[in-house]
Amino acid sequence: MKIDSVDFFYLAMPKVTTEADGSQDALVVRVSAGGHVGWGECEAAPLPSIAAFVCPMSHGACRPVADSVLGETLNGPDDIHRMTATVAYNSMDLLQAAHTWSGIEMAMWDLLGHVRGVPTWKLLGYDAAYPKIPYASVLFGTTPQGTLERAREMRGRGFRAAKFGWAPFGASLESDIAHLDAAREGLGPDGILLIDAGQIFNEDVEAAALRLDAMERNRVTFFEEPFHGSAYGAYGKLSARVKTVKTAGGEAAHNRHMAEHLIDFGKVGYVQIDCGRIGGLWPAKQVADYAVKRGVTYINHTFTSNLALSASMQPFAGLKDHRICEYPTTLKQLAVDLTRNHIVPDKNGEIHVPDAPGLGIEVNPAALTQYAQDVEIKVNGKVLFQSVRSV
Repeated sequence: MKIDSVDFFYLAMPKVTTEADGSQDALVVRVSAGGHVGWGECEAAPLPSIAAFVCPMSHGACRPVADSVLGETLNGPDDIHRMTATVAYNSMDLLQAAHTWSGIEMAMWDLLGHVRGVPTWKLLGYDAAYPKIPYASVLFGTTPQGTLERAREMRGRGFRAAKFGWAPFGASLESDIAHLDAAREGLGPDGILLIDAGQIFNEDVEAAALRLDAMERNRVTFFEEPFHGSAYGAYGKLSARVKTVKTAGGEAAHNRHMAEHLIDFGKVGYVQIDCGRIGGLWPAKQVADYAVKRGVTYINHTFTSNLALSASMQPFAGLKDHRICEYPTTLKQLAVDLTRNHIVPDKNGEIHVPDAPGLGIEVNPAALTQYAQDVEIKVNGKVLFQSVRSV
């Protein structure tokens, strides 16, 4: 098969706010080859990601992603690996290329799965897929009382685990302790409590360490992204000071090497990978394999649609002992409407990666129209990109 086309759909809610919620907009990718179609989703700002696909060449190491994709052969995983290397080389100075390629690569695995009639996780080399314990991924309340109520809500919905993240965490030590106490109270004594600081401490190890006693007392399982995603030294210093709480990070990794550095130098106990950022499913699978060798727990990162959720589960579907899985619970309507089917917890409160061809998720064409943003990119009068007018 030859790759005939790569189409991008820039979607957004009517109003996008500063809330740390990635489901407010989306960049959906459709790859067509040999009469077959696959779907993917980039976890990045849509417009610069589109631009990275079509922009004029700046120089030999800064070429548009399209140059390494369109017209290429796609018959199996080796072709995806080959294109991954080509994009990395030809677009090494185009920093948005990794995000753009992530959605394309994801769609290629989906397409191949449909062609061969097997789930993507089998194409990645797994013989079986194991259920995961979903953790409700939510934001902190604006007050400790709000966090308490949100934790009770998640527990009431059957979640055994929940992660609370971002503002107002980091505002003050007193406030953070109150939110931690509220989250534990609301989730109950046996709930799995996870905390995401959203990089609020930058590289300030001492500020992050001040929260450890309260986390230990509240039996927090992991402390996610206290620092900038590439602040490996800060991660390493904090990791050396924790007791039962483990450090976690990795969603900021734009390639597998960044994730491996976080494991080796940051000494994280949990590595969290977003397939829509790291370059797709294959580098995520490589990180999962690396984490197993290093005794680190692999976790998916996702906060958008169920298309992205399914993709994020594929690289560790076959890891029986890597059990917890990020599960967005407060998605904006765009992300809910984007797919016709959804991954939902079973009677045991567990979720399962789809046992269906490709990613096993069906994109809803109506959503691609309802939330569409009209985009045209033009240089010197030549149209380089124009929104798809019909799906």
